Amino acid sequence: MLTVNSISIQYEQKKVINDFSFNVDEGEVVSIIGPNGSGKSTLLKSISRQLPYESGSVELDGMNIKAMNPKQIARKLCMLSQKNQAPSDMTVYDLVSYGRYPHKRWFEKLTNDDRDIIEWAIKKTHLTDYLERTVVSLSGGESQRAWIAMALAQRPQILLLDEPTTYLDISHQHEVLELVRELNEEMGMTVVMVLHDLNQASHYSDRVIVVHSGKKAMCGTPDEVMTTEMIREVYRMDSEVIYSHAERKPRIHLLRTAR
Repeated sequence: MLTVNSISIQYEQKKVINDFSFNVDEGEVVSIIGPNGSGKSTLLKSISRQLPYESGSVELDGMNIKAMNPKQIARKLCMLSQKNQAPSDMTVYDLVSYGRYPHKRWFEKLTNDDRDIIEWAIKKTHLTDYLERTVVSLSGGESQRAWIAMALAQRPQILLLDEPTTYLDISHQHEVLELVRELNEEMGMTVVMVLHDLNQASHYSDRVIVVHSGKKAMCGTPDEVMTTEMIREVYRMDSEVIYSHAERKPRIHLLRTAR
């Protein structure tokens, strides 16, 4: 569904991503992890064509994204950045309605079908009581849900999330990630997200990709990737990794800086 072939990305004369390849199957949740500055967000922005890549290719359903126009890409893929901003007077309903514009011609008005999809997206993200609220008046978790609702109204096949839990307190982090899992399980939506928290990546992902110094260090299921050796080598931390048969996902306890 999404194939990244040997892409390299250079920024201000520095190679940020080097010969990076991976694929994402339909209906998967894939998390990209790695230390600060390793190139995680750069990789995601390049996949969504927000940043150019120097070499290699990115394909959506077998089509090179460089051969696709922005509306074609937007019908298949939506990316939400770390921090999204809306005009101070924009309501939740207005924001979510923007998700329909990749499907509209210039100056074409919203149809009843469009409005049905907008209302469905708002209901799906549990924002029915917030329709007339301005986006800027929402809490962090509510705001993230509103942006995800906008993405849902776009009806993409793939949702890209760049650190969706950054700036959120613990309860709102849980709220957003539970919503992501709900969308994946109930709608089969494919999700690729950059996460900092190793336990969140372990708990919510089918596969995890580790980025280290611009290269792919590891890729596999959480129990394959979340090892004490990987954490020591990539994060320079000693850790304890406990595998819970009840959760079926490893849980990581960071102990101390590795010597």
